[in-house]
Amino acid sequence: MLRFNALKEMGKRTPVAITENGKRSELFAQNVFHEAAMRQFMTPEAFNSVMGAIRYGTKIDRRVADQVATAMRDWAISKGATHYTHWFQPLTGSTAEKHDAFFEPVGRDRAIERFGGGQLVQQESDASSFPNGGIRNTFEARGYTAWDPTSPPFVYGTTLCIPTIFISYTGEALDNKTPLLKALTAIDEAATEVARYFDKNVNKVTATLGWEQEYFLIDKALARTRPDLMIAGRTLLGHQAAKGQQLDDHYFGAIPGRVLAYMRDLEQECLLLGIPVKTRHNEVAPNQFELAPIFEEANLAVDQNSLLMDVMKKVADRHDFVVLFHEKPFAGVNGSGKHNNWSLATDTGVNLLAPSKTPMKNLQFLTFFICTIKAVHTYEALLRAAVASATNDHRLGANEAPPAIMSVFIGEQLTKVLDELEGVPSGKLSPEEKTELKLNVVGKIPDLFLDNTDRNRTSPFAFTGNKFEFRAVGSRANCGKPMMVLNTIVAKQLRDFKQEVDTLIEQGTLKKDEAIFNVLREYIKQSKAIRFEGDGYSKAWEKEAAKRGLSNHKTTPEALRENLSDQAIALFEEMGVLSRVELEARYEIALEEYVKTVQIESRIIGDIARNHVVPTAVRYLNTLIENVKGLKEIFSSNYEAIASEQIELIKRISEHIRVIHSKVNAMIEMRKHANALSSFEQRAEVYCHQVLPFFEEIRYHADKLELMVDDELWTLTKYRELFFS
Repeated sequence: MLRFNALKEMGKRTPVAITENGKRSELFAQNVFHEAAMRQFMTPEAFNSVMGAIRYGTKIDRRVADQVATAMRDWAISKGATHYTHWFQPLTGSTAEKHDAFFEPVGRDRAIERFGGGQLVQQESDASSFPNGGIRNTFEARGYTAWDPTSPPFVYGTTLCIPTIFISYTGEALDNKTPLLKALTAIDEAATEVARYFDKNVNKVTATLGWEQEYFLIDKALARTRPDLMIAGRTLLGHQAAKGQQLDDHYFGAIPGRVLAYMRDLEQECLLLGIPVKTRHNEVAPNQFELAPIFEEANLAVDQNSLLMDVMKKVADRHDFVVLFHEKPFAGVNGSGKHNNWSLATDTGVNLLAPSKTPMKNLQFLTFFICTIKAVHTYEALLRAAVASATNDHRLGANEAPPAIMSVFIGEQLTKVLDELEGVPSGKLSPEEKTELKLNVVGKIPDLFLDNTDRNRTSPFAFTGNKFEFRAVGSRANCGKPMMVLNTIVAKQLRDFKQEVDTLIEQGTLKKDEAIFNVLREYIKQSKAIRFEGDGYSKAWEKEAAKRGLSNHKTTPEALRENLSDQAIALFEEMGVLSRVELEARYEIALEEYVKTVQIESRIIGDIARNHVVPTAVRYLNTLIENVKGLKEIFSSNYEAIASEQIELIKRISEHIRVIHSKVNAMIEMRKHANALSSFEQRAEVYCHQVLPFFEEIRYHADKLELMVDDELWTLTKYRELFFS
């Protein structure tokens, strides 16, 4: 009855009316302590100090921090804030916050609103319940949050949220932001040095990010009838609906009115918080949608996406929806990703990955373009590890998303350019060769772009005109991890490139342009194996990738091992992003998360099978048996012929029930075996290869029963109702 009461309740609801008054641009960043607000509320000394920290990384004096805190408090109170929090991103995959009131008693009968520099800059946080991977002992619960001035504070509800890093008592990073900031510093330094080959005025390079957030919206009343959806975020059982996405009629279709009301409400919240959302549309699967913002500096974009997912859940609840971020919430239809569009921009206003009309600018473009490809080739296994999770394993390679094999798609036009560059003679170039190269190859790049947004949906890392799109990132993921890895590997490659070019120049035989061309030509040859223009879903590509020496880690436990390879440790330590201790801790945390995710799902599927599916099937079985008994009484001698269909159905239902019981019991025993193992590495292997396979076996028989059992008896809301009600 739960299912039918939910359907009845859903029918009573009407969409929430949302009105938009005035220009939407007027709403933008009203609740963000941005530069204009700082100018208004801060002293000149405090303002200049904060801007110096943002632009140049200079330290803010504690005395000045008191001035900043006072201004921030006054601004927040003017926005209705009563509390403040250090808002951080621990290694749980979500955000964390502890609210403290500005209110402070002074004597017995008086109080003030207090918020000082010490409370702004650093706070002690109880780290005991956050993942730490063995960095601290159980009795050492202390951790610290420290203000990140490069990401502006904001007011959400009645709370001033201050973006911070989160570190252990001994200084190791316990969050996603700290290593990301270090990676962004590394890419800034390395890319700036290379960019000065082409423009001496460049003083800073910023990594930019534009994420595309895919998600499902399900009616809240219906979702509540599904324990798997509410707890695991995906359906562990459920037969496919007769109609799914096969007609391609949902993609870019008219947005349903109730969903549009949700989107408008969400966008208004986003604009107030400074999240520059711009695009909204229906995605491929029924009830699947996407929104995307304008590009931002990567650190800010990561913060905004983490905030967005919190806001989406709260706004969805107001509209009687449940928002699903799971990468594969439904079988038989597309899952959800979070494409990370990445580029590099100089403080002179140049996108380093955008082709130009001049040969010199195109040489700059080719330098950063080829160095990025080389970095991906060298560290492709680390990029795969950066997107590995129990939830994303269901999506990668499922004929809707990039495969687990990392490859780079650049399109036919740029492939021709690289082929021509590969043929450039080594060493010193004649004047004729220089002219030919610069004018006929480098100078004509814009003319080759018939469609500069060319893309291959089967490629996990594709060039799309003026940026690279990392398409393998899962929809639940924190963008900080893949962005940390990508910026670190490109920074390392740019640093190596600079050293190689400078060495050739210092030898005195080659001029700058000749040295650049010589190094790029070798990079093209060395990284050719990572470039692939074909169908990434095909079995032929798996075989070809193996010949090319590319990794193919299909499961999370397998992929995560790359994080502790000698190559990975050397990379992150050299670039100053993560220490060996931090890498080992994160490996342990990721394995533990994988084990617990599969463990929870195993418990859910066992519970639903035993407490929903089997009892419902038995109830229907009893009805059939009574029916056969009645036929026997009426027709006696030849009742078996008359009741043959019912008898056959009884046999089939009984067999499905028997198998479900058997498989659930076997799964529980295997789970007990896994839990008894001493290390998370061992447990992860057993959960991956010996517990997880039971899911599909149990599901097969449960889904068969869904088709056989009387619809009025079935307690679980079906796909057709979740998708089309």
